[in-house]
Amino acid sequence: MGWQKQGWLVCAAFLGFVSSVASITRDDLFPFGPSARDQLLEPGTDQTHRLDLSKPVLFYDGTFDSIFINTNGFVATTEPTAESTYLASMPPKFGMIAALQGDLDTSDGVGKVFFRQDSSREVLRQAAEHINRAFPEDDEVEPTHAVVITWVDVASHEPQPTQDEKRNTFQLVIASLEKASYAIVLYTRDGIQFFSTPVQSSSATMHAGFSKGLVRGFLFSSQGPYYRTTTDDESSVRDLAKETNSGLRGVYVYEIGTSPYFSNVAPGEVTDLPTEEPPQEEVPYVRRHEYTEQHLEYPPYDAGQVEVHPIQYQPHQPENPEVVVVVDDTDLNVDVFRYNLGTCANNRNKCSQFADCKDYSSGYCCHCRPGFYGNGIQCVAEGKPQRMNGKIHGRVSVGNSPTPLEFASNDLHSYIVVNDGRSYVAISDIPYALGPSLLPLSALGGVIGWAFALEQPGFKNGFSIIGGEFTRQAEVTFLPGNEKLTITQEFKGIDEHDHLIVSTNLKGQVPEVPPGSTVQVEPYSEIYQYSNNLITSSSTRGYTVSMPDGSTESRTHQWRQTITFQSCQHSEPLREVKPTQMLSVDQIFVMYDANNEILRYAMSNKIGDVNGGQTEENPCFTGRHGCDTNAVCRPGEGNQFTCQCATGFSGDGRTCYDIDECREDPQICGGNAICNNQPGTFRCECEDGYQFGSDGRTCVAVDRSVDHCEEGSHDCDVPERAQCSYTGGSNFICTCLEGFIGDGRICQDIDECQRGRCHQDAMCSNTQGSFICQCRPGYHGDGFYCSSERPKSQCETHRDNLLGTYGPRGPRPPVGQYIPACDENGEYEPTQCHGSTGHCWCVERNGQEIPGTRSGPGSRPMCIDHGGVSPPVGPSPRPDVDALPPGTHLLFAQSGRIEHVPLEGYDMNKDGAKAVLYLPAKVVIGVAYDCVEKMVYWTEITSPSISRASIQGGEPTAVISSNLGSPEGVAIDHLGRLMFWTDSLKDHIAVASLDGSQRRVIVDSGLINPRAIIADPPNGNLYWADWNRDAPKIETSHMDGSNRRVLVKDDLGLPNALTYDSQSSLLCWADAGTHKLECMHPGRGDRSQILEGIQYPFGITSLGKNMYYTDWKRNAVVVVDRYAGRESNTFQPQKQTKLYGITTAYAQCPAGQNYCAGNNGGCTHLCLATPSGRSCKCPDNAAALGCVESGSGY
Repeated sequence: MGWQKQGWLVCAAFLGFVSSVASITRDDLFPFGPSARDQLLEPGTDQTHRLDLSKPVLFYDGTFDSIFINTNGFVATTEPTAESTYLASMPPKFGMIAALQGDLDTSDGVGKVFFRQDSSREVLRQAAEHINRAFPEDDEVEPTHAVVITWVDVASHEPQPTQDEKRNTFQLVIASLEKASYAIVLYTRDGIQFFSTPVQSSSATMHAGFSKGLVRGFLFSSQGPYYRTTTDDESSVRDLAKETNSGLRGVYVYEIGTSPYFSNVAPGEVTDLPTEEPPQEEVPYVRRHEYTEQHLEYPPYDAGQVEVHPIQYQPHQPENPEVVVVVDDTDLNVDVFRYNLGTCANNRNKCSQFADCKDYSSGYCCHCRPGFYGNGIQCVAEGKPQRMNGKIHGRVSVGNSPTPLEFASNDLHSYIVVNDGRSYVAISDIPYALGPSLLPLSALGGVIGWAFALEQPGFKNGFSIIGGEFTRQAEVTFLPGNEKLTITQEFKGIDEHDHLIVSTNLKGQVPEVPPGSTVQVEPYSEIYQYSNNLITSSSTRGYTVSMPDGSTESRTHQWRQTITFQSCQHSEPLREVKPTQMLSVDQIFVMYDANNEILRYAMSNKIGDVNGGQTEENPCFTGRHGCDTNAVCRPGEGNQFTCQCATGFSGDGRTCYDIDECREDPQICGGNAICNNQPGTFRCECEDGYQFGSDGRTCVAVDRSVDHCEEGSHDCDVPERAQCSYTGGSNFICTCLEGFIGDGRICQDIDECQRGRCHQDAMCSNTQGSFICQCRPGYHGDGFYCSSERPKSQCETHRDNLLGTYGPRGPRPPVGQYIPACDENGEYEPTQCHGSTGHCWCVERNGQEIPGTRSGPGSRPMCIDHGGVSPPVGPSPRPDVDALPPGTHLLFAQSGRIEHVPLEGYDMNKDGAKAVLYLPAKVVIGVAYDCVEKMVYWTEITSPSISRASIQGGEPTAVISSNLGSPEGVAIDHLGRLMFWTDSLKDHIAVASLDGSQRRVIVDSGLINPRAIIADPPNGNLYWADWNRDAPKIETSHMDGSNRRVLVKDDLGLPNALTYDSQSSLLCWADAGTHKLECMHPGRGDRSQILEGIQYPFGITSLGKNMYYTDWKRNAVVVVDRYAGRESNTFQPQKQTKLYGITTAYAQCPAGQNYCAGNNGGCTHLCLATPSGRSCKCPDNAAALGCVESGSGY
């Protein structure tokens, strides 16, 4: 019986607006979670995180450089007050963007709040689509920056825990341009499960809207405007996922701020949705069946002759994109409705590249070409194996356990050998407590078996009929316990790798299968009934559980499923599909791999007649044909058949080889395109600087913005006199540096000496961009003030205060008191001793004791002279080093500069951050710090060279500038006065004295891409990372290069960054390939993960509980609390370019000593520390006379 004789199922939604009618799902949200590199808000109630923005957000008439993200479903523009001040007392006194505000809780570990800043092309494109759809009359906008905040499965904060599992999921995206900001709020289908939250002894309806907060007046403050999008009626919250102002259910867009003028929040303008069929010819009689329960009656399966009844009903399914009516075909003989979707002339690119477009009187359809099959939108080659990839989400309870187990983006992979109907499914990261109980669900991936089942002549598998875009909903009832599990799968078509993409959600309960059990699923048959855009099926399946004790138990479960899809109604082929077909599944194999936590299914699938097949089955239908896996089996008469290689392959059918289309036809992709060969096919990609045009196939040039400052194509004056600042697009501005005057393109030096900048008793020396003041002979001071009497120094003041008690013979020190010793210039002597105890120690220039240098009575430590006379005082010439204030700092490298961030304890003082070293036209890679002489060392690869400069003021000096390839990592031995560096071009590690002399290569084999290097002077060890993509590793050796060994080689990707914490003896690294931050004790090998989901780290350093790493993707310094295992802060410098190496500039040197710290360890040249002593080595230029080498020891 044909479909037209059963009654027509008329859909009020068609392809042109189906996405508008259906509510969005979680998969339609902007990407979120660890895979999107999101940050995670601290679990709990009323938690707040300040997010400093790289680009500001406009809200009402204000501009905000930071926002505050709160657990309770909102974003604030200032630090929010306690929740008791605004819950049930809206509007608040602070600026609030309320996505769905209430008293929410994430402390159970299930609910989460993710957030990030994002300027990626895909996210900005998605934001622009929503905004432009919501404001169709306005000029199209292109956001430049977005903030994405996602509240996932958040619960209501209940005073007493309940068994209610209702949770809400929603998302807020703030998309900004230079002069406007928009809020995009997304509420998913089934995402809003509760509508009010408890407040004290009552409850309050959740709020959505925008509040400006208090507005300050001349004499007093008043409440600013409040734009509310919901009401006090819970139904307004319930309907959020069903309504819209953007033309897409569940998506709302608002213009929330503009510059320079702003009046009020402007909502999107597209509130109407097509809920009824388009205008059509008058229908004299239509009978509509209404159903309130989502329940289908399925015909029982009988092994005998099956009488199939036409479908005369359709359940009411508000979630489905179709609104179905049944038309009694005896009462009319007209077309029920007509599509008006255009012609092939302007829609051809919507068809598969392996399909042809054909015009019909009512529209157009796509048809796969010979050798391919599918629905025309997606076509695949006949006989070619297929793959399916996807993710699984949801929550499943096992047995009577009150706590469900969560699926959080578990991977699902499937492989189908099409010409024998065999499908294989693997699901990863299934915990031991759940794995065995999922073994009976072989049909979890069974729909892929139906999609590519072996076809009996005259019958078609699923993909041949509906392609790869459809929704499957299945309900599984387990007997006899009546546990129920709902499976929802969204099939999203074929990706760029020719893989079918699916998203799966599981919800419900399964009976427990004891761990250690095995399951055997019995073969089964399932009848599929086909109608317009709807397929239904049902079956009862048996399985046997073999317990660990040897006993067995037979069980059954019932499956009922619906598959909804969109078909092309204009052509006849779909109407020729048989209304019923039977899927036969056998050779079922299920297994749970407990060691790897992988669930595996395999089965054979055939589609054919509900009353059985032919008496003699052809090998093409049984799968016993011996054709190549990339071949099509062509049935002949009786048991005859032939094997034919699939399209894209060549051979005799028994053996098939891939055809390299790119090699055979180099111009197959056209101009400005790259051809990538793939098994059975090929893919075209546009070259850099090009993108696909509107036809989806031709590569057209991209109008790319150019950062002339970064490229060096600007017309500003030379970097020593001017600075180029990128302002977006291809724009820039030129400004003269301090000490110069001009328009930025031509800058002239200012002669500060003509302005009387120095004291009258000082000499002024003009320099390029600066000047120097120095007191005349016989005068003392800093040059800005000079006196004939030298003022007391810090040391002299310290000493005289202690000597304040005078006896009959002059100053008399207190008994037992330490008195500092000052030199002739009033500075602290490098070595200080206690007159009573006899202990001596080294001090810094300010008199602070250097930890680890104190010696016992009778011996004096080897202390380094501070340098005697102070240098001339005055601003240093550029490129220069601005003197740093006292304290501990972070130093990090950017292109052309080194910057610093002061530390207050372990926290960054962002307001005190500034550039301290300007190196125009240089690419600085590694930075290291000498805590003794207060010098910063860096490597740069443009010259290449290794240089240094004092952070107390002075000009940079190159210490090594020859025989370098690509110096990257650099480390300082402050005890032995040495520096170590890696060279990724010469593939070696070398050492030299701090002045660049006495160079020696200590590791010169087995290195491919060495970068990060760390010295541990007190213990005599070196650590380095080699990010060789084929075999990345982290190694260690003694500081002389001996005792080399690999510490880590497994589960590494791009271990760019390395740091060693002497307090905890932890070696830690950040990996840009695995996106993890990990640590280990080098002596024990106990590796542990600190944080995952980081983006692209380059350098890392540590101090106390914190680790600080630079990130190329975020252009920021990121702080990680090692103990809490979470990100705690970020700093983005004003210049938004890549950040390279980072180091800690300690206020005082770390404690510790080694054998090279005094008298160079008795060595004539290089003294290299080892754990048990030292090695005396000669530099590589052995011409040094009198050099004596000796092994480790002392």
